[in-house]
Amino acid sequence: MDRNRKNKLIKLGADPLADALIELAVRVEAADDLIERLIATPKENIKRYKSKLADIKCRQQFISWKESASFAHELEMLLADLESGVADPQTGAELVASFYQADGDVFDQCDDSGGDVGNVFRFDAKQLFVSYAVQCQDKKWLSELVFELNREDDYGIRDILIDCAVEFLPESMIRYLIDRFQIAASKETDEYKKRHWLLRVESLARQIKDAPLFEKARIAAWGTLSTAACVDIARVYLESGDAKTALSWMDRVSPEETFQTNERDQLLHEIYGVIGDQDQQVEVAWRIFRRYRSADALTDLLAVIGDDQSTAVIEGEVTTILSERTLSCTDARFLVEMAHMDAAETYLFGRADQLNGDFYSGLLPLAEAMETTGRHLCASVIYRALLDSILRRGRTKAYPHGVRYLKKLDRFAASVSDWQRIENHTVYKDHLSQKHGRKHSFWSRYKK
Repeated sequence: MDRNRKNKLIKLGADPLADALIELAVRVEAADDLIERLIATPKENIKRYKSKLADIKCRQQFISWKESASFAHELEMLLADLESGVADPQTGAELVASFYQADGDVFDQCDDSGGDVGNVFRFDAKQLFVSYAVQCQDKKWLSELVFELNREDDYGIRDILIDCAVEFLPESMIRYLIDRFQIAASKETDEYKKRHWLLRVESLARQIKDAPLFEKARIAAWGTLSTAACVDIARVYLESGDAKTALSWMDRVSPEETFQTNERDQLLHEIYGVIGDQDQQVEVAWRIFRRYRSADALTDLLAVIGDDQSTAVIEGEVTTILSERTLSCTDARFLVEMAHMDAAETYLFGRADQLNGDFYSGLLPLAEAMETTGRHLCASVIYRALLDSILRRGRTKAYPHGVRYLKKLDRFAASVSDWQRIENHTVYKDHLSQKHGRKHSFWSRYKK
């Protein structure tokens, strides 16, 4: 908040501020709505909420993705009316539930590709529901409300209130809900509908750290368990304080399995740490580090093997990276992070033919690192790859970046005396002009 501006506005007094707000309300609909909410009584705000929600449910006009952010803001203001009008927690929870029950009408009338509308349900409505639910004394009634609300969830949005149940329900009521969900699942003949209930059992079991119940629900939902299921069950056992059983579930996954390799190793690293099996933890820590070398991964590795091993580890990894023939942007970035710039330059320039400018997010930081440290030859081959990618794909929106890269190459050329095995800048630029000469939009930008 801008405290200085706020103090100046306070000094103006009520009348000038009221006049300014009324003038603004004439021009801006959102400001008019804000004023109406501020001056309305609680009962009037509840009425406004119900009226607005009914209006939204009855609309016929489709809202495009370009307009969905404004629609999301309208929904936020709707919830603000509710919050301003309701003090009774039971009434508030019930009215927020009515907002969730309107999910079909809301999503059917808009293109929410950007996720703005969904986020109102996931964050704003959820936060408001929890604030009322925490204060609600009748937890049995509240549990029934959540259960009824989750009978259907065609848009995958209502289960957010299940996933945060531990914030507003005691364990006894959570177990009551679990029983209700299990009974509902047992009555279903359709596998999809059965899983609908069992997934909610899983969520609640995890929240109360009941790993055996989570395991039972997962098996009931899917029967034969996949690698992902074994990992999930192991994780819940670990969270519940049973590391040995967690390890037994991880042992069910074949060492040759490649799915979720990193997730599995991260979990094993935690399990071995809790159990106290340092040898296994060290082995896993090395696997994680070498799969994706980074400063953070090095820190995690040293936490297991000892900080005094830092120099030896880094020097050994530099040697290993330089011996690899295949380019890895991750390894190149690690060399830069470790300030081994000569090694990074040697590594990148020696694999210039493998540079793919399509992966600009990985290459651009490396180009900038080479540029910043005055390694203009190496920077040139990377910027060339980025520029070639932009022109090859004809990405007009990226032409300003391409122009910037080419002008950098022009500047670098003056400081490069030995082009070694790559063509010099003049030859490269001639070839670029011959190949992409008809991309007039690019060249006109460049000439400017």
